[in-house]
Amino acid sequence: MNTAGYLRRLGVEQAPPTAANLRALHVAHVERVPYEALEIWLDRPTTVDPMESAARIIGGRGGYCYHLNGAFSQLALALGYQVTRHVGGVHKRGGESGISGDHLVLTVRGLPDETNPGGEWLVDPGLGDALHEPLPLVAGTYRQGPFEYGLRPSQVAPGGWRFDHDPSGSFVGMDFGLAATDMSAFAAMHRHLTTSPESGFVRWATVHRRDARGVDSLRGPVLSRIGAGAGSITLPTSRDYFAALDDVFRLPLDDVGPEDRDRLWRRVQAAHEAWLTSA
Repeated sequence: MNTAGYLRRLGVEQAPPTAANLRALHVAHVERVPYEALEIWLDRPTTVDPMESAARIIGGRGGYCYHLNGAFSQLALALGYQVTRHVGGVHKRGGESGISGDHLVLTVRGLPDETNPGGEWLVDPGLGDALHEPLPLVAGTYRQGPFEYGLRPSQVAPGGWRFDHDPSGSFVGMDFGLAATDMSAFAAMHRHLTTSPESGFVRWATVHRRDARGVDSLRGPVLSRIGAGAGSITLPTSRDYFAALDDVFRLPLDDVGPEDRDRLWRRVQAAHEAWLTSA
């Protein structure tokens, strides 16, 4: 683990493991490392190996939950945090809740503070348009910026937890069990999510970036904002699209050449036009 390089990407100094420092690390990660799966649209296969994901993040890219939470867990372990990985399942709109393995969840223990005397935290910089900071692993309602979240015992994972997203979010909620797991538990689902025509990552080129006042999202060429400055526009040209990736999402795509950029934009446009036709 290139810990120093990772911390430079996040813009934070190395510090001892405390609740306050965990919060700062989480905030820096969601604000500086976008949630994205553009490698699929660039025909660049990835794995769930945390070291591979960390190297890609250090190089200026992002990832989705397996990449972001996998790499973050490796970084946190290197910094002395007590991190555990768990199998989770995202409850999509129109779907049912369950532990499908389509989400990697992290918890951190041993960090009590005045808001969380028990010292256990839900840590999830890979939850797309959701958490800005860690949540105490305590049932309750929590407000972060314009969003209100809930945490309660899961009804589908005995002994586990249910995270309820804000009604304005891109999904309903997420359940996870407390059993520890390793990254091999996600390999098969990763193949499905990155190759199946039924996968949302394959159907839509989606990017999210959370900040303290809301979330920016890019779905195809449609750029939208929830929270402060809310609104939505369709980006008309490839120049606008790549400028938004750079300016809004901190994703300059320095590793993508002109031909691949052109192909990416054409694929994004085609998917959007197909959606407009079918709507």
